[in-house]
Amino acid sequence: MPIYKIAIGTPGEASQPDALKAALAEFFSMLIFVFAGEGAGMAFNKLTDDGSTTPSGLVQASLAHAFALFVAVSVGANISGGHVNPAVTFGAFIGGNITLLRGILYWIAQLLGSVVACLLLKFATGGLETSAFSLSTGVSAWNAVVFEIVMTFGLVYTVYATAVDPKKGNIGIVAPIAIGFIVGANILAGGAFDGASMNPAVSFGPAVVSWTWTNHWVYWVGPLIGAAIAALVYDNIFIGENTHEQLPTTDY
Repeated sequence: MPIYKIAIGTPGEASQPDALKAALAEFFSMLIFVFAGEGAGMAFNKLTDDGSTTPSGLVQASLAHAFALFVAVSVGANISGGHVNPAVTFGAFIGGNITLLRGILYWIAQLLGSVVACLLLKFATGGLETSAFSLSTGVSAWNAVVFEIVMTFGLVYTVYATAVDPKKGNIGIVAPIAIGFIVGANILAGGAFDGASMNPAVSFGPAVVSWTWTNHWVYWVGPLIGAAIAALVYDNIFIGENTHEQLPTTDY
């Protein structure tokens, strides 16, 4: 990938109204996503006496996260691009579609949104635990890293194909649905092994509130590597130098 596509940005960008509005949109989108996704898991645990590891619990998690992400991406799309994921933001940066400084603003907002959502859940449920992501028995940390790389590759590849590609045309209309669906499908594939995060912020909030950091690095390393690979593959092979153009901030 030509290095000129990567942009650092200017210090004043952090105080520009549009950048601050975009970061605020990421905060609220992440809060909506985590509150619904994590909350659905907590509700299922309460109703089934901690039965989240059952097949029905996996399907419930898949549907809750798919629906919530569809909404979270949709409501943020016109303001921030609806990343709702530090890995997606990182993939957009690698492809030259967002500056580093704006990306850092997004990361801060996304992480704060996840933490606030988990704090609200803990308060609203009377102190129930917001469970941190963890590995299943027999699954090593490196097994989980591979899972996260592959699943996040699929997510960010979908983002590029449906939302970033300048040639996307009318397919951009279904981008939030496609992004929600791939996350739901990946939860069905990897949820029983490592929880299928694909999103460092989604893992960060519960870890902070429960103060559980065992193997937390997995949920950063895997998604960021997967996002970078997807961005490099799609940008170099399917967008290329001839068709590449800097996208408006509203389109990632």
